[in-house]
Amino acid sequence: MTDASLSSAKRTALLLSIAQAVLGSAAPIAISMGALAGQYLLATDKSLATAPVTGFNVGVALGAIPAAWLLRKLGGKLGFMSGALLTCLGAACAAASLFQGSFWLFVFSLAILGLGGAFVQQIRFAAADNSPPEFKAQAISWVLAGGIVSAVLGPQAVIQTREAFAPVLFAGAYVAIIGFALAGMLVLIPIRFAKVRTASEELADRNDARPFREIVSQPKFVIALICAVGSYALMSFVMTGAPLAMVACGHSIDNATLGIQWHVLAMFGPSFFTGRLIKMFGKEKIIATGLLILISCALVAMAGIQLWHFWTSLVLLGLGWNFGFIGSTALFTETYRLSEKGKVQGFHDFVLFGSVALSSLFAGKVLDDYGWNTVNGVIFPVVFICLAALAALTISGRRKAAA
Repeated sequence: MTDASLSSAKRTALLLSIAQAVLGSAAPIAISMGALAGQYLLATDKSLATAPVTGFNVGVALGAIPAAWLLRKLGGKLGFMSGALLTCLGAACAAASLFQGSFWLFVFSLAILGLGGAFVQQIRFAAADNSPPEFKAQAISWVLAGGIVSAVLGPQAVIQTREAFAPVLFAGAYVAIIGFALAGMLVLIPIRFAKVRTASEELADRNDARPFREIVSQPKFVIALICAVGSYALMSFVMTGAPLAMVACGHSIDNATLGIQWHVLAMFGPSFFTGRLIKMFGKEKIIATGLLILISCALVAMAGIQLWHFWTSLVLLGLGWNFGFIGSTALFTETYRLSEKGKVQGFHDFVLFGSVALSSLFAGKVLDDYGWNTVNGVIFPVVFICLAALAALTISGRRKAAA
């Protein structure tokens, strides 16, 4: 790796991190306010309150494959700008649905917002694909570190704007998303993305690419996906229910929003050094550490309902997600060639965010029917499955090395 290529990779990762920070601010707004706004719009069945958050996650899942395809066809700059425009559209529709008092229009609007979010999720892959192999994990970490800014911008925008159009609550927060999306488009302008591949290069890629079934049947691919789904779905499941649980336990909406802010800070804050930790200790150990931290999150959450219980458990939830998800993503990038990235990355995120969507939908139902402790109790069996899969991969790798 030359100094010039490393410098170029670092510049690209830094700019993509800023883009992630601004464009990614839509997610904490949608998630922290989605369930509360849903509850505000619902007259009867409050168990559907998390459906808007599910709509957002469904949008991310459904947009995963089209986003990967569009980025390959249009290139990074136009592709990510298209995603930002979808974010603007979804935010505008969400604000309009709150003015109209329409719950299902709000759910649909957040699904559009999620389509824009699917492009944001591809930013981490863009950073990895524009980096030499030894810098990939750090590039992913740098991009996800941009979420620290999102963790402040998103919740603070909610606190400052949710009553801007009173008596219509929450509409101002979704109007703020439009500003973030437009600012993100400006950040994308100076980034040097790889050139759009020509028809002959696409043909060469197809000739070089392995069959799709062969790629996704690799044990490393399967286990990386299991751990990514486990880390992200658990995080979504608990985080979606947390604001509702906090308010139900007598805490204020602002405290619930700040709890999500601390959570998102914990999600992305460690990203400054997670890449280095992966380089020092290996991907599997970092993933396992993240999964064990998720267990500690459940233990704290089940210990009581004081504000510090909620906030501490949400911080641990974010930290566990960071190690588990970044480690899983880094492991996943070892399973495909450059010529295979479009279809494989899209499939990976489709499965990932489809699972996240289901987890956010069931969060409201489980919380409403069984309570906060049951929501956190789900962490234990899922973590066990992921740790067992990691152990199998590690044992298999040692056997191959010894053969």
